[in-house]
Amino acid sequence: MKIRKQLTYGILGIIIINIVGSYFYKRFDLTEDQRYTLSNPAREIIANINVPIFIDVFLEGDLPSEFRRLQTETKQILEEFEAYNPNLKFKFVNPSEEKGDIESLIKFGAKPAQIEIKQNGKTSVQQVFPWAIASFNDNYIKIPLLKNQLGVNTEERINNSVQNLEYAFVDAFNRLIEPKKRKIAVLKGNGELEDKYIADFFATLRDYYYIAPFTLDSVAKNPKTTLSQIKQFDLLVIANPTEQFTEEEKYILDQYSMSGGASLWLIDAIKLVNDSVSGNNFAFGKDLNLTDFFFKYGIRINPNLIKDLYSAPILLATGNERDSQYNKYPWLYSPLSNNSSSHPIVTNIDAVKFDYASSIDTLPNSVKKTILLSSSQVSKIVGMPKEIDITKEINKNLTIVNDGPSPKEFSAGEIPLAVLLEGSFNSAYSNRIKPFKIPNNLESSKETKMVVISDGSIIKNQFQGNRPLELGFDKWTNTFYGNKEFLLNTVNYLLDDNGLINIRSKDISVPFLDPVKVAENRFFWQWVNLLLPLSLISLFGLIFNYLRKKKYT
Repeated sequence: MKIRKQLTYGILGIIIINIVGSYFYKRFDLTEDQRYTLSNPAREIIANINVPIFIDVFLEGDLPSEFRRLQTETKQILEEFEAYNPNLKFKFVNPSEEKGDIESLIKFGAKPAQIEIKQNGKTSVQQVFPWAIASFNDNYIKIPLLKNQLGVNTEERINNSVQNLEYAFVDAFNRLIEPKKRKIAVLKGNGELEDKYIADFFATLRDYYYIAPFTLDSVAKNPKTTLSQIKQFDLLVIANPTEQFTEEEKYILDQYSMSGGASLWLIDAIKLVNDSVSGNNFAFGKDLNLTDFFFKYGIRINPNLIKDLYSAPILLATGNERDSQYNKYPWLYSPLSNNSSSHPIVTNIDAVKFDYASSIDTLPNSVKKTILLSSSQVSKIVGMPKEIDITKEINKNLTIVNDGPSPKEFSAGEIPLAVLLEGSFNSAYSNRIKPFKIPNNLESSKETKMVVISDGSIIKNQFQGNRPLELGFDKWTNTFYGNKEFLLNTVNYLLDDNGLINIRSKDISVPFLDPVKVAENRFFWQWVNLLLPLSLISLFGLIFNYLRKKKYT
């Protein structure tokens, strides 16, 4: 009788829990890093999806163990999306089942990843398609699930890819449902980089914003019209100018900032000149007539060079023609900068590669300044002019790397290389004679933003033949750097697209097995997995039979 009551109460309890659960639905994220809890910016974007978006994920089939982890994490994040908004529908597809799927993916730009699998002393290569394709109103967009990183092992690459999953999907959803609104002007006319050298970066930006070139040639004849036209843009990008700015041009740029326009300055403060006789380079300070302009805003780009022990290598050929070999050598004029702050622009990005960068001083005024990137603690400042003899520099660098740097020589500490300025700016022409008169001169700005970087080549892509390579990829050393991600984050932040950047700052820790320990203890754990379940079942059977005999005998 007592057992029947307990059974009845148990069944009633289960029924009540199910009834309550049908009215109140809640998912619980019990992970330490809250990896399955969607960030607020992601929820805001997903909430705006009113029409079904279909997502095909091509991580299906016989996958290496690391990619099965990526498959699991992708499935779980998509389940969270679908639970929050049922308009998001997804399915996993095996592209190897039909040959047409693979051909279609490659034509669409979703190229496979070639993965080396080492097992039992043998190495094999497997082709994996770490891509998803989202469709919305006959619009299709490919979503990379695997971050493009060379120089790291597969496990680290998967870890970084898992960290990037939420951003990758939400960014794609945002591009599908949100029409482009913001406008970016690329300044021309002062010797800036040619279009082919900034092709990859702006090709990526075109998915988010309207891009157009803008020149200041008409300033002298019609300054009011020029100012009116430039104010139509939300962001101005100045990529490595080489010719001086006139006072009229500077005044237009100043009034653009005063009206609330954001700007991204990529400036080389030095000029490299090659001596055809000696073959060496000579570095001189470069005057763009911008010193007073930036000084008023609270920064100064110094005409010097940074040498940093934490730097990218240079590839040089040694030997004669057919017998020549290419070797990597330390090159301290190419600093590698990791994030020096917790700002969302630089959170979770790879090291950014600079070439012949200069130091930036921050000056006291009311504008808020954040140092985004800087050199390492082991760095020094080189004054101008400077002869750069490659052979001597390489020999000296090898000595420094092998014997260790001199504490007295490399004592400059962290030197700012990229600075964010935010707030209300005072005009560079306040209390000064203006180059020309305009009806509504502004002495101080609305709340605005500006980023200044002391290297104009940070945005420059390399070439493979006539084809521009992805920004941040160095074909000589076969290495990816974080230049593109850093600049994309910078543009997003300057244009107030902070939601997508904040998703990037989410830190997810994916634990991996130690391959050395796995190999050493492989047979032990195989026997444990085989015998332990059988032993527990046998023990349970013995105890059950003993209690049963004791009760009924």
